[in-house]
Amino acid sequence: MYSTIKSLRALADSTRLRILSLLERDELSVNELQEITGMGQSRISTHVGLLQDAGLLQSRREGKRTFYRLNQSAEASAREIIRIAVRGAAEMSEHEHDQVNLKRIIARRADVAQVYFNQVAGRFDRSYGPGRSWEAFGHLLLRLLPPLTVADLGAGEGLLSELLAMRCKKVIAVDNSEKMVEFGARKAKQNGLKNLEFRLGDLAQPPIEEASVDLVILSQALHHAENPAQAVAAAARILKSGGQIMILDLLKHSFDRAKELYGDRWLGFAQSDLHRWLEATGLKRIEVVVVAREEQPPHFETVLASATK
Repeated sequence: MYSTIKSLRALADSTRLRILSLLERDELSVNELQEITGMGQSRISTHVGLLQDAGLLQSRREGKRTFYRLNQSAEASAREIIRIAVRGAAEMSEHEHDQVNLKRIIARRADVAQVYFNQVAGRFDRSYGPGRSWEAFGHLLLRLLPPLTVADLGAGEGLLSELLAMRCKKVIAVDNSEKMVEFGARKAKQNGLKNLEFRLGDLAQPPIEEASVDLVILSQALHHAENPAQAVAAAARILKSGGQIMILDLLKHSFDRAKELYGDRWLGFAQSDLHRWLEATGLKRIEVVVVAREEQPPHFETVLASATK
């Protein structure tokens, strides 16, 4: 028998309000709720269990995963309580980030190629195979690149720029360190890379003509930017129509010593922030996904964000 009191008690917690709001649009698994909210798996499991016990959620099994959704067959009084709870969740400070992350998760479900890549990546290092390495695969994939004009923003000494210049039509490497630019330019000349040009400049105002490059790369550079959102907007401006931006950076973390050890301005970024900044530029086909996790402390995670103009 449905209990109004039990439902009200179940909703006397801000986390459970967030979960109800997220489940208004579509069903989600515990892992997806964990990724959206940034909470631990056991915490999420406890909260969805309480909501289901109160008659507010339904669940179904699919393989090893359980998906939860709002109880569509609930009594009228329960449905009214759910509607009020969802409206209340919209007033919470976490609501905007939750909705951005939800949008990203739903979009990712449709990306069959990404799902397959994750499965392959998970199997890759299970057994040793002579000559099999990500470095070798990287060289193979590099040779598949079309002759693009690429901007490598925050290029440092230009290692990635050099690799790209081996295949691309032109690579413009930008860094705000005069010493780095001098070193990179000298190294490019020594290696005979005439299509690699180093320029001194800032991420927020890269010295590159608007709508002039096919690909912009920000590889572990954005967390050094004074204003990351401005840097993303500047990157979008120099893209040609149909061009692509790719951001490789750290997921938000709590290793504060990174500022002292590595000169980082920012302790990584939330996936929702990267998605929001890219969306604000008008770019399309936005995808933000964690692509690597370090096994050793402080367990940095690397996120890849991409979008098309």
